[in-house]
Amino acid sequence: MRYFLGVDVGGTKTHTLIADDQGQAVGFSEGGSGNHQTVGYDGLRDVLLSTVGEALKQARLSIEQIDGAGFGVGGYDWPSQLPAHMQAIAPLGLKCPIEVANDSIIGLLAGAAQGWGLVLIAGTGSNCRGRDKNGREARITGEGGRFGEFGGGGEMVEKAIQAISHEWTQRGPKTSLTQIFIKLTGAEDLDALIEGMDLDCYHPDASWAPVIFEAAHKGDEVGREIVAWSGRESGESACAVIRQLKIENEEFEVILVGSVFAGGELYIRPLRDTIHQLAPKAKLVKLEAPPVIGGVVLGMQKAGVQTVSIHKRLITSTRKFIGGH
Repeated sequence: MRYFLGVDVGGTKTHTLIADDQGQAVGFSEGGSGNHQTVGYDGLRDVLLSTVGEALKQARLSIEQIDGAGFGVGGYDWPSQLPAHMQAIAPLGLKCPIEVANDSIIGLLAGAAQGWGLVLIAGTGSNCRGRDKNGREARITGEGGRFGEFGGGGEMVEKAIQAISHEWTQRGPKTSLTQIFIKLTGAEDLDALIEGMDLDCYHPDASWAPVIFEAAHKGDEVGREIVAWSGRESGESACAVIRQLKIENEEFEVILVGSVFAGGELYIRPLRDTIHQLAPKAKLVKLEAPPVIGGVVLGMQKAGVQTVSIHKRLITSTRKFIGGH
């Protein structure tokens, strides 16, 4: 029996999973943040030592018995950061093939039954990455409006503020979002709302995005257009990655991760339409599996193990294992 380690390192929590080559989960643990932007590389090292150690203890294995390891790390964005991440991983004492990727990639591998495709993230911000059949990776920056990438809740709120301002100046139509934002801020009226926004008295953020969906679902045309615009923008990010990978004519999955997709078809329909204009065989799938599964898949792939046949079993056994711990 061969064993593989997967780690999902995030900004708030770290999950570690060990599974065998038949897709059976045998060890799991959870720790705090390991993102070097938050806790530094020493903090990353410490959370890896604690969570991997606990998972090995549960599995009754030693580190020498791990045959492949995959690390999906939040904050790992550029190849220049790899040496520092490998230095933080080194104290684990792994003797097997190791791969480090951005945490979005393990979300892709957790959800994609064929072990490749795209992952599209839309939460506070947006991101998109992909891998082809040969493991070649493509991406956008994931840094939002600075690089002309939109689709997350934060950008939707900014768009709503612009629409409210256009109502104030009579450049654009009236919208129910105006009264919604007045209520959220406690402003006396529209004049006070615009003044307060301009003077930074109010601090709107991505957590306000659900009210835009609410207005859109109730028929507000401005709200509907903001949601549709955001979906199209996410679709354009996906298309950029598809072009980089040259998979326009192939059948693949686009794994959807993030709270914005809970907005339903008002968002997903324009997203799907935009993608299908370029890649008509693409299939949109919401991620239902724990992302840490993708770390195990990454480790297996690095060790040359085919994962397609055990993907469903790995998901099922991990859910049961996590539920029991």
